[in-house]
Amino acid sequence: MFGIKEYVLTGGKAKGVRAFDIHNSTGLEFTVLADRCLDIGRLSFKGVNFSYLAKTGIVSPMHYNGGEYAFHRNFNGGLLTTCGLRNVGNPCIDEGESFVLHGLISNIPGEEVCASTVWDGDNPVMTISGQMREARLFGENLLLKRKISCPCGENRILIHDSVENLGFQCERLMLLYHFNLGYPLLDEDSVLLLPRKNVIPRDVEAVKGFNSFHQMQPPTHDYAEQVFYHDLKTDAEGNICVALVNYRLELGIAFQYNKKQLFNLTQWKQMGEGEYVLGIEPCNCYVGGRLDPRNQEVKEFVAPGESKDFDIEIKIVSGSQDISALEKYIKKFEYYK
Repeated sequence: MFGIKEYVLTGGKAKGVRAFDIHNSTGLEFTVLADRCLDIGRLSFKGVNFSYLAKTGIVSPMHYNGGEYAFHRNFNGGLLTTCGLRNVGNPCIDEGESFVLHGLISNIPGEEVCASTVWDGDNPVMTISGQMREARLFGENLLLKRKISCPCGENRILIHDSVENLGFQCERLMLLYHFNLGYPLLDEDSVLLLPRKNVIPRDVEAVKGFNSFHQMQPPTHDYAEQVFYHDLKTDAEGNICVALVNYRLELGIAFQYNKKQLFNLTQWKQMGEGEYVLGIEPCNCYVGGRLDPRNQEVKEFVAPGESKDFDIEIKIVSGSQDISALEKYIKKFEYYK
């Protein structure tokens, strides 16, 4: 009825990558990649794919060369690719140190990885946990501890992260959760639902699509990516809910988190042929890199010995009634400032 399967991939550039498949008895199935930051690869619900699976496929960190744009050759997409911990977005040189596109963390294998099933009363909860260390001689020593939980019989996944500074210098912390949604959940019948307060197009290309940022299109030849920054309304506790719903399939996926932890939502809209993906990206920064003027005003630091926590809940929505309830839930944020 439910369970965790552990295995090692053996073919091509994926060779050697440890992985866990989780299924929870409701039709929810997903893969956690232990050697890719415990990120989430494929996710499906009752056989319907939700995640964007890039042409690179799953790539072992052994093939990551640390170049400025090497991220493009190792980005398998999946439901989640973590970006950070010291740079998000454009590569740059800051105070003599080189930073690569979207940082290093997604190519760091997990340590002390553990898969377990524990009982919460009468309900089993499947859990994958581990830690990733971003460190270097004469430099940073940051530890990302991650726990992914999936209660049996419930269409939801809980992610709890803690970033701890084990070094002796204050470190700048940049963190982005790169959630990637793909076909068939993503198609021209899909709509982005969010409690909008303010929307800022990243560049001139995004300005062209400002009026339709929430509505998806079919795969489009020579489509240029559009990126939007969303300042969203919250409830009284600072909680946010964002969702993509496919009304034809009567399926959707919702992400809930707290604005006090991740103040910005970046939307990556890429409706191109072959690269057909919607990125929903809660983050504590903007995607222009460390030197982006926007990021100079929102710098977050983690002091020696300090830890910072981040929590995200992912929920699968199925059927017209659940979609209607989700719409009402998101609309209620309109009543909060």
